[in-house]
Amino acid sequence: MTRADLIIIVIAIAALPLFYWQLWGPNYPGTDVDIIVAGEKPQRHSLLRNQTLHIHGRLGDSIVAIKNGKAAFIGSPCPNKQCIRSGWLDDNGETSACLPNGIMLSVIGDGIARFDSINF
Repeated sequence: MTRADLIIIVIAIAALPLFYWQLWGPNYPGTDVDIIVAGEKPQRHSLLRNQTLHIHGRLGDSIVAIKNGKAAFIGSPCPNKQCIRSGWLDDNGETSACLPNGIMLSVIGDGIARFDSINF
């Protein structure tokens, strides 16, 4: 091992906390939610306005609730209901999708979206 190799290893180890902070650091709250239906323009709704939306997809209507600064699928015609199990979304960058019905929720906000293994 040469001196240059040792310097590169030390720099890489010193940079790890910075990378961790950047990629998995603090959560930034969302302000809006984009509802994306396959083949259509995204719809943006404020998380500050409580409402229930019926979104028409390939299999039928999915029901999206926006309540207390959070958004979630609360009903869907898909067979496994994984979109409903994903729960309430409130932080910038969080996403939930009903793939069989072709509908996706994505929370939008200020700051950098958190990066994790789910959306990697």
